Amino acid sequence: MFRRGCLLLATLLLAGCSGFGGDPGEEPGSGTGGTGPITLVIGRDTTAYLRPLLDRWNQTHPAERVTLLELPEAADEQRAQMVANLQAHSDRYDVLGLDVVWTAEFADAGWIVPLDRNLFPLNKLLPPVVDTAVYRDRLWAVPFTSNAGLLYYRSDILKKEHLKPPTTWAELRDQALRLGKKYDIGGYAGQFLPYEGLTVNFAEAVHSAGGTILGPDARTVTMNPDTTRTALGFLVGGIKEGWIPQEALAYKEEESRLAFQEGELLFARNWPHAYGPATHSAVAGKFQVTRLPGLNGPGSSTLGGQNLAISAYSKRQKSALDFIRYFTGPDNERLVLTEGSFPPVWADLYDDPELIKRFPYLPALKEAILSARPRPVTANYNQVSLVISSAVSSALNLGKPVDETVTELKQQLGEVIQTGG
Repeated sequence: MFRRGCLLLATLLLAGCSGFGGDPGEEPGSGTGGTGPITLVIGRDTTAYLRPLLDRWNQTHPAERVTLLELPEAADEQRAQMVANLQAHSDRYDVLGLDVVWTAEFADAGWIVPLDRNLFPLNKLLPPVVDTAVYRDRLWAVPFTSNAGLLYYRSDILKKEHLKPPTTWAELRDQALRLGKKYDIGGYAGQFLPYEGLTVNFAEAVHSAGGTILGPDARTVTMNPDTTRTALGFLVGGIKEGWIPQEALAYKEEESRLAFQEGELLFARNWPHAYGPATHSAVAGKFQVTRLPGLNGPGSSTLGGQNLAISAYSKRQKSALDFIRYFTGPDNERLVLTEGSFPPVWADLYDDPELIKRFPYLPALKEAILSARPRPVTANYNQVSLVISSAVSSALNLGKPVDETVTELKQQLGEVIQTGG
């Protein structure tokens, strides 16, 4: 039975290696079905939770030890290093920790292999999270962590002022302006450096205003000019009026996390992983989290997270597959939360009373993930993101008029998706 199972897995992987992209004369993954030591390449582990999880696998799989290769923290830099490796058809990487927006690009290029849905308990995972691993109706990766932007706020200050956390942009602006001046504290910050984080913040603003960026087929720019102007105007107005401090224009995730936990901000948009460190900081016991505010009510977060995929050029794809099945199982997913403060992908963990007691934000996070919107799903996502972050940065940093920015952005996105597909 065991031998038959191994043959079945090898056959399934081999059948998928001729997927999308790649040179017709190439046979990617010539080691399909192979076993042995493997390498997991993933973004920098800022909470030091990964190695203990990997040690558990290595202790029971001495012939298939996993080596952790950490890439830079910024998603843009991670992608650049992975792409360089895969374009060289290198077999150095076996398991790839992919940002959820890379699935289409990597699948389309033939850099990862399709997987059999029946090998994974996808029905037990959060549905929007599973969708991020699917491209053209095929499963190309397995969800490992999820993510949705949350609003961190100083609950001690709001309680003192007899205020509830803002659910609309108007409430956020009013509280950030008034209380920022009263308590000599920065009002609000997100991730506004021109990189992927700025694309995320802009997408959240557009979605929270009721708009969209690209159509489901990724071949049509669906940005409504009025809605997009409202969204961009919200961010630009914050800079001009001062309730978004100038320093925030240079913030990525870590900079905004540190600013909030050092008591420099009243409100901050960040991912859930910032929660754990904040509980051991200057704002411990003085903050809480909630859903992002929107134009007329609770807003829409951008769906983030990481999926695990198998390199098409790996010579040990059988071991890689077994490792992914193990690493995304319920026991490890619980540790992803308890040790790493990253959102798990198993739905029932969000309803676990023991976990909710330890992580009070779980109910709000589950709502945020279920109502989150993905970034544009396109094989040319990197260029789409670069166009968005560059345009939005010009409006925030250089004072480029909002109307002009929106008009040019829509035109540039049209050009990108027509040439990139």
